[in-house]
Amino acid sequence: MNRVVRLKPQAEIDEEAAAWTWRLDAGVLSASERSELEGWLRQDPRHRRAFEEFTRTWRSLDRLSEIKRDEKIATLARATRRWSVRGHSPALWGAAAALCLAVIGGAWWLGRGARSEMFSTVVGQERTVVLADGSVVALNTNTRIEVRFTPTRRDIYLLRGEAHFHDVRDPARPFFVHAGDARVQAIGTQFEVRLRADRQIDVLVNQGLVEVRAAIGRSSSAPRVQSLRAGQQLSIDGPRLQVTSVSPRRIADDLSWRYGALVFDNEPLARAAAEVARYTRARIVLRPGVGQLRISGRFRTNDVRGFFKALALALPVRVTRVRPDLITVRPR
Repeated sequence: MNRVVRLKPQAEIDEEAAAWTWRLDAGVLSASERSELEGWLRQDPRHRRAFEEFTRTWRSLDRLSEIKRDEKIATLARATRRWSVRGHSPALWGAAAALCLAVIGGAWWLGRGARSEMFSTVVGQERTVVLADGSVVALNTNTRIEVRFTPTRRDIYLLRGEAHFHDVRDPARPFFVHAGDARVQAIGTQFEVRLRADRQIDVLVNQGLVEVRAAIGRSSSAPRVQSLRAGQQLSIDGPRLQVTSVSPRRIADDLSWRYGALVFDNEPLARAAAEVARYTRARIVLRPGVGQLRISGRFRTNDVRGFFKALALALPVRVTRVRPDLITVRPR
């Protein structure tokens, strides 16, 4: 029997994106509302694109609070004309008009003073959160961040783990990510930061540009500044700082955890096992003679058992679950 999958029209997606953006501006979302929004963003890549586009427009109108009313109305008119050319529905125009009235008539949350929020994941969990400014942060397993927003800047502190950031550009309020001894400044871009230790940090840029300031060497009074563009990775390991180029395929593999996957391409088993260990509370012990074996494949982050089952079939190893919290891998 044929199964027909209905694809949602773009106009309907745009209306939903407008509604979510409007709700974000109206105030802080509840935990259940944030969960609903995160689920909606994951349903379809078009959802995220529409949400990000409408958020950019929303932010641009926000900056109109300091200019004349007729200029605000003219800007709204130009925006709605662009939407009409693209075939957006009248409901979206209505949302934009309501937005303009909100800009003209009231104070925005940005002027309400500092705010701080904490977000985290447990071992084996991934989570995507939408911040109050519309920026999107994906948290990998066992990750914790603190978000501090003020009217003049946006600071995120990566306290542990790994996170991917897609910031909404706002020159009036710079976007910073702090991890250990490093600080990353983003300008409307997408990048990942992984904190291995206070002086072991990785920064991978998959879109746009970032600037990294890091304390290298014994003195922290003169930090090193390094610009990174899309396709580059910076690795800090104590006094050493290294920048490498990364292929689009490798970037996609490295960021596959956002979709619940781990991808290995001829990786040493020791390195692959260390990555898998991040998604389980069980300790993984490799016996001598297996760490340099090579493995390739795509595995689900929530299926550690499946990884080891595939490992035993593909390599000359024996996997033993000694107890619930201990897994050993030895030569067969």
